[in-house]
Amino acid sequence: MRTVAMLPNLLTLGNAFCGLLALSKAIDALALSGADPALFYHKMETACWLIFLGMLFDAFDGKVARLTGGTSDFGAQLDSFADALTFGCAPALLAKVLIEHEAPLRDYSGNPRLHFLCAAAFALMAILRLVRFNLETSEEASAHRFFKGLPSPAAAGAVISTLLMYLALIRPELELDDGTLTPFGRALRRLPRFEDVTIPGWVLPWIAVLLPILGLLMVSRVQYTHVVSWLFGRNSFVALVTAVFLAFLFFLAPIPFLFLAFNAFVLLGVGRRMLRSKRVHLHEDEPPKPPLIHMGRK
Repeated sequence: MRTVAMLPNLLTLGNAFCGLLALSKAIDALALSGADPALFYHKMETACWLIFLGMLFDAFDGKVARLTGGTSDFGAQLDSFADALTFGCAPALLAKVLIEHEAPLRDYSGNPRLHFLCAAAFALMAILRLVRFNLETSEEASAHRFFKGLPSPAAAGAVISTLLMYLALIRPELELDDGTLTPFGRALRRLPRFEDVTIPGWVLPWIAVLLPILGLLMVSRVQYTHVVSWLFGRNSFVALVTAVFLAFLFFLAPIPFLFLAFNAFVLLGVGRRMLRSKRVHLHEDEPPKPPLIHMGRK
């Protein structure tokens, strides 16, 4: 067996470990919800943040491999298996766990089999997307600037940030930092209780519908920007200042920031594809220009 680079592969395994631990937390949440209902929401919140921690490992393992000269086919395959677990199976099952737990509490009479099919559609499309990525991606730099189809971490981020937003809205006490409410938690305390309005009635089915939609986007040909390469490839002072202020926004309101960022990223790719298709149709509908006739001298 060929020698493999230690550090980048440890980072990739850290990604997979976060996915496994997130699933374990979701199982614990269901097991302990009968004894203490509040534990369910705390465990689920922890599981969601573990998916984002896995994204940090995933964002840097490839960079570390290229910096240390440790890129290999072994590392590429390991990365795909870890992504399938953390960004495919784990988000889908976390969404199903939340829907099944909340449905009887929010007067939502969903079908468990349908929920499973929605979760399976997300997970299976993530696996197919990763297989296609391995087969089609080359080592050229241009191949790492754009993705064909929604990247699986971005799809997972859209699902998990939606789950976190739901958890924060129905349980503002989760928004604590060192025993004090975060700015977002203080804002929630000033708003009417989320569970006293009709929003939960449609949030749960929306989460179920969101799973297959994101699954189809992952296997589509919609073009998405490679955010990590774009961020590290910009050496301008403006990019640095922008990154600092984005970090400030994340510190002040992490859950709304992630929710808006990931869902905007998903919609941006779709909107850009629609605009490009519209331009093509307009170009095709234009009448052909008459040929120019040059009048020569007699």
